[in-house]
Amino acid sequence: MRFHRLFVLGILFSSFVLLAGCASSELVDIWSDSSAPLPSLKKVLVISVGKNPAKRRIWEDAFSAELAKHSVDATPSYRSFPDEAPDTDQVIQIVRTNGFDGVLITRWLPHEMNTHYVQGVVTRDYNVRYDRTNDGFITYYRLVQHAGTVDSQQVNIRAIDVWATADGGRLIWSATSRTEEPNSMSEARPEIVKLVTSELTDRGIIASEK
Repeated sequence: MRFHRLFVLGILFSSFVLLAGCASSELVDIWSDSSAPLPSLKKVLVISVGKNPAKRRIWEDAFSAELAKHSVDATPSYRSFPDEAPDTDQVIQIVRTNGFDGVLITRWLPHEMNTHYVQGVVTRDYNVRYDRTNDGFITYYRLVQHAGTVDSQQVNIRAIDVWATADGGRLIWSATSRTEEPNSMSEARPEIVKLVTSELTDRGIIASEK
């Protein structure tokens, strides 16, 4: 019956939407300095580079709050530079003035598009008819092929770099986060922050969570 066919298709579509709507982030292109290890960072300046001042503050607060759980005195850059993220000279100056031993910088990168092929399905349709010859009802079945579809989803990409300020400063850790079409960045942000701090903890860049 038509209702049966629509019901089956509705279930398939709902399942796909639920899977596509779940935000899941991952870190890729992870790099860490393998030269002489430094002591765990204790005082970090957190900088989010972007044009949206509200999103900048939210990201800086999120990283600062998570770093604080690891005994890191983290300071969002917007407290000293409320209008826009500091440039290189301003970072050097505030690092010297405030004695930061590390700088965490995060910034948006151009998004990408991921294309997925959704496999077609075969459903069994049926119809019931009255047969005058046998004076009864007969059920007729048939298989219905539903073509596959191509779905494209946006992948949001963010770069995260950690610098140590000792000995003139050097990059000590870098990674890229990828989040496929999240329902909202408020859902993906805590996941990204946790992934980053977990990596930094594993590599001894920050202390374990207290």
